[in-house]
Amino acid sequence: MKFDRFSGKQLAVMSWWCDSSPYRDRSCLICDGAVRSGKTVCMSISFVLWAFARFNDSSFGLCSKTIRSVKRNVLMPLIENVRQLGFSVRERYSENYVDISYGNHTNRFYFFGGKDESSASLIQGMTLSGILLDEVALMPRSFVEQAIARCSVEGSTFWFNCNPEYPQHWFRQEWILKTEQKNALYIHFTMEDNPSLSKEMLERYKSLYSGAFYQRFVEGKWTAAAGAVYPFMDDEKMFCDVPQGTAERYIISCDYGTVNPSSFGLWGEYDGVWYRVKEYYFDSRREGMQKTDEEHYNGLCELAHGNNIERVIVDPSAASFITVIRRHGEFPVQSADNRVIDGIRKVSDALMSGRVRICNTCRDSIREFSLYRWDESGSKDCPIKENDHAMDDIRYFVTAMNNYDDEGIFAVSVER
Repeated sequence: MKFDRFSGKQLAVMSWWCDSSPYRDRSCLICDGAVRSGKTVCMSISFVLWAFARFNDSSFGLCSKTIRSVKRNVLMPLIENVRQLGFSVRERYSENYVDISYGNHTNRFYFFGGKDESSASLIQGMTLSGILLDEVALMPRSFVEQAIARCSVEGSTFWFNCNPEYPQHWFRQEWILKTEQKNALYIHFTMEDNPSLSKEMLERYKSLYSGAFYQRFVEGKWTAAAGAVYPFMDDEKMFCDVPQGTAERYIISCDYGTVNPSSFGLWGEYDGVWYRVKEYYFDSRREGMQKTDEEHYNGLCELAHGNNIERVIVDPSAASFITVIRRHGEFPVQSADNRVIDGIRKVSDALMSGRVRICNTCRDSIREFSLYRWDESGSKDCPIKENDHAMDDIRYFVTAMNNYDDEGIFAVSVER
């Protein structure tokens, strides 16, 4: 990676700890703001330079939501950059650390994932001289507090960066709004603070988001989600005809209900784009009757219509329906990832970028897109639990495909 120049804010991140800096006595650095604004790259380089200026033979932490995101978003570009600066790196990925050396100085950098409440136990017991938390707003408070508690070495500091979330988020309330109390240096970034982005790339990134996600990821604002969850789907151009011919791959996603509606979607991949070509939607209240698991399974088979179904992704709470699918042994079945907000972000990105498209044949999906709204009465991001059944099964599909692309593997189970 080659840098022609840094912006003023990036230079501030690079030098805040130096002896000549007016901020050298601050105990932590907080950077927030837009995506692609150059926060992580300059912070990670500065973190390593600070570590070698202050310590030798010490341990440090690099944290993100998952180990995979640490390696992809922080570690891989960091290793490339520090090697260009003359550092040597010994990689120990299987043991979740790297040793970085410069001259006769060597420090160890461990990496951790903070995806849920149980993650705090992974870092417990460590003694660290400093820690960098990337995507800190996506981590549970228990993990973050355990991580900073590990920094018990004299002169240790905390380094945080994130994209904004809703205004009542605990990290904003406890850290960003209390920077003086925390003795923190706070720097807010916009996309324009990244000099490596051309005007064309800036416009491209801006086109990928709308609504609350635009305000957060492009404008860098901590703002409440309001109105439609997918406002851009009001445009009829977002829906298309079913492609001609047979798809290269087929997958079915299912949100299962007995009293609530059941929504199944048939997805076909054509030239790298996934189309929701057909759906099964049964609302017991609308129809005045309920269906059994076996009757819903018949609906699944009709939706498959003899196509080679790679797998069926099912609502993880639908244990009885998953059992029925496995008992028949016709389709590989996978439990869906049910993280709502993370899934909504991925669906927004997939729809806006055109990697996923909804066909005109899916009338109930189109109806729900127009009705699916944020709950504005709560203190955190949450969609209203109405008109969300096709929305849920679409989210299950997109999240599963994102996980498949990131990991390169997936797991299925068939009863034998």
